[in-house]
Amino acid sequence: MFRPTRAAAFLVFVAAMLGAPSAHAFGDKGHEIIAAIAERYLRPEVRTRVFALLASDNSRLTTATDIVSEATWADHYRDSNPQRKQQTRHWHFVDIQIKAPSISAACPRHSASTATAPIAAAASNGPEQDCIIDKITQFERELASPTTSRPERLLALQFLLHFVGDVHQPLHAGDDHDHGGNDKVVRAPGKPTAALHHYWDTVFVESLGRDPRTVAQLLIADITPRDRGTWSQGTAADWALDTFQSARDVAYRRLPVAKQGVYNLDASYVFAATQLTSRQLRKAGVRLAALLNRSVSP
Repeated sequence: MFRPTRAAAFLVFVAAMLGAPSAHAFGDKGHEIIAAIAERYLRPEVRTRVFALLASDNSRLTTATDIVSEATWADHYRDSNPQRKQQTRHWHFVDIQIKAPSISAACPRHSASTATAPIAAAASNGPEQDCIIDKITQFERELASPTTSRPERLLALQFLLHFVGDVHQPLHAGDDHDHGGNDKVVRAPGKPTAALHHYWDTVFVESLGRDPRTVAQLLIADITPRDRGTWSQGTAADWALDTFQSARDVAYRRLPVAKQGVYNLDASYVFAATQLTSRQLRKAGVRLAALLNRSVSP
């Protein structure tokens, strides 16, 4: 368990941060953890349908077609050629400003009617100006519709496996006029100097452990029935606002004063960030499972 006592957890997390190996792209590990958590809570018939649909992926953009591997697909798809990157890169986030939070400002195409408005074309061909809130809503509706073609249903599932994770990364929802933390340079003891966004994408996730499925099992042990009931509620917009609050209260407000352009993160920041990362991964896994349980059609 990660939190037997606050004091013990503090020592475990700080030691992990100081001794962890150099991190690799979050796009794999974080999303793999979330998918492994979600898999645990899928209804048996939904799990069967999800795995059958993913088995039809012949893009070769992931190492396998199981749910954990396919959770990384959207990043690899985005990066596979310039056209796909231009079309989909904005779909991975919503930059809600810390000092003037507004979904409508962060996501100009979003409106209260987004969830019920007809989708004129396949969501996978949607405008590049769409944000993650609208894409989750659109793809969920496609996945639930019996009239959606099988190829489009596969794309909807692949994007959802990834976007539900992205919307829970604090710096994919909060912004301080710094491109989601990409313009802030930080450093923690024993770790390289990098962008604040990279730390939240990668470093704090890596500190939880090396193997995604093992980490997922440890996180699942901390999920209570009450957590599942509470976290399973709400819309993509609700989830984005919840994540935004975490970005505001932890990722940004706890930052120390920069010295010579670098924010030196102390042990208390690392502890708070790692605790929040653990919680966000758990929330994302539960919410992804809830979304699939209600929307995956035969």
